[in-house]
Amino acid sequence: MSAFPLIRALDRGTSIFLAVLAAIAILVPLLNLFVPASSPFHVSSYFVALFGKYICYAILALSIDLIWGYCGILSLGHGAFFALGGYAMGMYLMRQIGTRGVYANPILPDFMVFLNWPELPVYWYGFQHFPYALLMIVLVPGLLALVFGWFAFRSRVTGVYLSIITQALTFALLLGFFRNNFGFGGNNGLTDFKDILGFNVQAPGTRAALFAISMLALMIGFLICRAIVASKFGKVLVAIRDAESRTRFLGYRVESYKLFVFTLSACMAGVAGALYVPQVGIINPSEFSPANSIEAVLWVAVGGRGTLTGAILGAIVVNYGKTFFTSGPLAPYWLFMLGGLFVAVTLLLPAGIVGTAQQWLARWRKPGVQSPVTNTAASPPSGEPAPRPAE
Repeated sequence: MSAFPLIRALDRGTSIFLAVLAAIAILVPLLNLFVPASSPFHVSSYFVALFGKYICYAILALSIDLIWGYCGILSLGHGAFFALGGYAMGMYLMRQIGTRGVYANPILPDFMVFLNWPELPVYWYGFQHFPYALLMIVLVPGLLALVFGWFAFRSRVTGVYLSIITQALTFALLLGFFRNNFGFGGNNGLTDFKDILGFNVQAPGTRAALFAISMLALMIGFLICRAIVASKFGKVLVAIRDAESRTRFLGYRVESYKLFVFTLSACMAGVAGALYVPQVGIINPSEFSPANSIEAVLWVAVGGRGTLTGAILGAIVVNYGKTFFTSGPLAPYWLFMLGGLFVAVTLLLPAGIVGTAQQWLARWRKPGVQSPVTNTAASPPSGEPAPRPAE
């Protein structure tokens, strides 16, 4: 047996998928920076920034698929962890502005000067250092998920009740961050960023680098999730999803498994939010909106719950559709179209785009044999004899 479980998890399809992501991460920045704008192969800076944002959404969707698709934890508040990671990055970017702000205060951000804050709050200390900001990007969402999950899972809150509580969590944070005295810019949030690590955030080279880093983060996140679901730990997660009580009776500490994967998922969402902020140029309390978290769940459902690749595909496809339709005369009807898409996928493609494709591929490889996913209802329960053929 190989000593490298991550390598064992890389089947042929996974390797091809990662190769495609790596090629995109290399080609898009090259076509943007080194191919003349007059060439048909040139990739515009607008495209780089737009799809960089989509990649961040794909990381968020991947984190949701890990807990929902493989452990059965439906979180309707994962946008909270995404936003917290974004605010941590935004605080670092604000501390880099210094005297280049409107009020030229070397310490206080502009909104604090405007609101007559006498000094920098203690929780802003340290964010002028990039390593500290990186730590907070992972630590703050992870710690919140750890505390929240410890209480929720120890109390055996599951199903729709857990979903409602996660939604209440993100709504409470939304209300808190909207307040000016909270110290995070109120309803305007954090914006007017100048540079990151000394590089201008608006420069084409910086945007291309952020795109490549986002793709790298997506690949690393995908590898981590793939290694988890392909391991014995992942098999226990699936058992918890399908029969939590039975898994607990077998002696597994269900709460510990759920707490670990929930915390890991929150950390991934925080990283996604941190990469999102410098590419978009703003972070405000609207990112805590429960509607954003629900929409992220829809990405996973459309792409294919429990497939990993489906979550990534769903996030990119749905958000590209949103950009396409909201920029034309159909903009007022986008939410209706999104709802219709979800209904259509639920009725026609219940396994999502990738899940349905996998079922069709399994049938094509074995003509006349139904996929185990679609033939579950026809199988007799374990320990019962199969029905006798009619005479």
